[in-house]
Formats: sequence, structure tokens, C-alpha cells
Amino acid sequence: MIGNPAYPTYQVFLAVFAAALLTALIMPLFIKLLRREGVGQQVRADGPERHLVKQGTPTMGGVVMLLCTTITCALFAHWSVDLIIALGATLVTGALGLLDDIESVAHGRSLGLTPSQKMIGLGLISVVFCLVAVNVVGISPVVSFPGGFGIDLGVLTTTIAGWQVPWLYVFFVFLLMAGLSNSVNLTDGLDGLAGGTSLVVLGVMSMVAFSFNELNLAIFAGAIAGSCIGFLWHNCYPASIFMGDAGSLALGAAFAALAVLTKTEITSLVMGGLFIAEALSVIAQVTSFKLTGKRVLLMAPLHHHFEQLGWSETKVVIRFWIISGAFAALGFALYYQMR
Repeated sequence: MIGNPAYPTYQVFLAVFAAALLTALIMPLFIKLLRREGVGQQVRADGPERHLVKQGTPTMGGVVMLLCTTITCALFAHWSVDLIIALGATLVTGALGLLDDIESVAHGRSLGLTPSQKMIGLGLISVVFCLVAVNVVGISPVVSFPGGFGIDLGVLTTTIAGWQVPWLYVFFVFLLMAGLSNSVNLTDGLDGLAGGTSLVVLGVMSMVAFSFNELNLAIFAGAIAGSCIGFLWHNCYPASIFMGDAGSLALGAAFAALAVLTKTEITSLVMGGLFIAEALSVIAQVTSFKLTGKRVLLMAPLHHHFEQLGWSETKVVIRFWIISGAFAALGFALYYQMR
């Protein structure tokens, strides 16, 4: 472990800096490799017409982000159980996303794994993560809400092979992890959008973990935030590389894992309010079209709606960063009030 444990904030900031620097330096090598192998993004045929120029841009930058996050954690954190399962859930979800990216590139279309295949994978990851969190780390299945009340989701608990299985909480964690992973994935549609908003949210989650006296988790969150900084150096408009599902699904899983391990499951939904809005926009669009034959937005997800209104890509991205920051600040304020 590098650094002086007597100065924990120093450890976190050093992790942010190291992850950002590593990602920024390694990414160009990865971009060159992908270009040499002809690996590029497949753009949605039904997306905004101006995005067609992005066809063939190198993708799967999330691989470098996850690599640099892991290296940073190895350098600056102790391998506690909570760090191992948080990083493990993030890496395995990233591997699921990578498989989706490879399928998409191999078949030359913007579709990879089917939604059911993704959900099965996310389901297995979330169940294993939840059971270890409850039985090994000692996480309570009580979900707390602003206002000082909570709901005990451990009322339907059975013991299987010596492991406590709180069925309602397991299902809740699945919804949280799958929901946030897919929400960040939907947000990843403009240059710098998912990376910038994730940077804001995971930076705040690092503050939450630190105030929760979980230095290892604070370093983990800071490392991912740092990798987002390094990635944005190459992903800002016009992007030289995209993170792909290997990055976006993993960022959502990391966010959900931190929320569970710091017992901020509900306030995390406020912090990630922009991600939730993006997901709800897709649900509203699909539901409205199926029921009435009409669309409530010009195009979904939400960021494409504003593009269709005439906003430039950079204007949408920067304004969404600001909105994400407001949601994250509100969520942190609610968390701090609940302490």
C-alpha cells in the first residue's frame, strides 16, 4: 500500500490522480491496437443522423478504465472483503459488457447480447454479491429512507447451506444493480456524457464512503472517478474512443455496490437521478408508443430528445453534467442528514 495511512484523505486523492494518469497514458496504446485490428463502434441505425460519422470509432475503452482502477486499488488500498466484492462485482459486470461489445463488433451491428442474456448475467452477479455482502461483510437487509425510517427486507429469510438468504433484499439488490447498470448504459450515448456524469456521482460516493469510515471503498470509488477523468481526456468531443458496455455496465455496478456497502441504497437513487431520468425516458417512450402509437419524446433516451430540439452535442453533455452534479449534491445532503 502506497502512501501514509495517517492521512486518509491523501490516500483517496492520490488514488484519483494515479487512476486518471494511468488511464490517460495507457488509453492511446489501446486506441492504436483497436485501430490496427479494425475494432470500432457500431452506431444505431435509428439514432440521430449526425452520429453516423462516429461509425468505426474505437470502443471498449472501459477495459482500460477497469484495469487502471484495479491497479490503483492494489497500490493504495488494503484487500478487505468489502473492497474485493465491490471490485469483483464491477469487473465481472465489465466482463459481461465486454462480451456484449465483442458480439456487437463481431456481427457488425449495434446489438450484442439479448436483453434476457444481460439480465441473467446481472442477476447472477447481483445475487452472489448480495449474499456475500450480507453473510460475510455483515450488511443489514434494512433499507433506510430520508426521514428516519427504514424497511426491513430481511423478513423472508431462509438458511441454505449455512448462508442466510434474505429473499426480498436479494431481489432489491438485483433491481438496484441491474437498474443502475442499464441506466448508465443508456446514458452512454454522447461523447463525454456517461464518463462525466459517472465522474461526478462516483466522486460523491467516494465522499460518502469516506464519511462512512470505509477508506478502502473511498479509494475504490476515487479510483473509478479518476479513471473517468483519464478516459474523458480521450472521449471528449469528438471522441477518439468510446467506453462501450464494458465501461458503462461496470460503472453502474460499481455505483450499486457502493450504495449497498455504505447503506445508501435509496439516497443513491437521488445521486444518480440523471441516470434514472434517462432510463425512465426510454420506459415512457416505449410504453406510450405501445399503448397509443404516439411518442412522448422526439427520440429516446432523453439526451437524444434535446439533440432533436437543436441542442449541440457539447451543450447537452455539459448541461447534463451540471444536472448530474445537482442530483449528486442533493443525494449527499440527504445522506448527511440521515447519519
